Amino acid sequence: MAAGLGWGPRGALAIEPFPRGPAARLRLSLAAYSFRRYFGGSNPGGRALDLFQFIDFCAEHGCDGTELTSYYFPKGFDDAYLVRLRRHAFLRGLAVSGTAVGNTFTMPPGPERDRQIASVREWIDHAAVLGAPHIRIFAGNVPKGGSLEEAKRQCIGAIEECAAHAARRGIFLGVENHGGIVAEAADLLDIVRAVKSPWVGINLDTGNFHSADPYADLAACAPYAVNVQVKVEVRRKGASKSEEADLARLVGILREARYQGYVALEYEAAEDPWKAVPEWLRRMQAAFAV
Repeated sequence: MAAGLGWGPRGALAIEPFPRGPAARLRLSLAAYSFRRYFGGSNPGGRALDLFQFIDFCAEHGCDGTELTSYYFPKGFDDAYLVRLRRHAFLRGLAVSGTAVGNTFTMPPGPERDRQIASVREWIDHAAVLGAPHIRIFAGNVPKGGSLEEAKRQCIGAIEECAAHAARRGIFLGVENHGGIVAEAADLLDIVRAVKSPWVGINLDTGNFHSADPYADLAACAPYAVNVQVKVEVRRKGASKSEEADLARLVGILREARYQGYVALEYEAAEDPWKAVPEWLRRMQAAFAV
């Protein structure tokens, strides 16, 4: 992957998409966020999960990987806990495909921005112990009274600070298309192309573009993907409701981009995930096999 040539207006020289092999290789994973209502505390129907049980669920339903969202780690965990998770996944025949953190990188310099960067750097260290090669990160919103262009510059700088540490630990950072300053594909590509690190790409969420043609946006971003999260619904601009995702079309986009890596189901629809997630995993397995 070529070195970045700096941030600038759209169309300026920038990093190139990741070099890929001659054909796509899609590996099935499942995001713990799919069962967000069932981790800790009071859970619907009395059902509860911890991350070890979630790993078991992934193994029992044919996944290659397990995505362990940071929100569901117990407070005050240590490296010994991460090693236990890593061992448990290995013995169930799974790779820890990645983790996901919550952060905001658009704020101006100051203590809060420093805390956001420190948190992501801390999770880079956790990921290295856990054996997770990828972390999903966010960009953020335009601060009150600020501009989109300034927010993008702040975001690029913060990502680069974290990317330097990620490179030392061998961890990829994937910026998710998660609204805010990256609601539009062009703005997300501006940021990712400008970051001067071969360890930064896109965490491509298939349900988070809400333009007239979300599939075209996904196709534009797929060459830069370092992780993919599949949502079972998409919502177009102006539509009164969501529509079921065209799984075959999504897989076709990834194949066209020669994507090689994990494709994690991140279930957010209304149906009970205990019923819906196994069915969607089966559908994804079948689509990958075609």
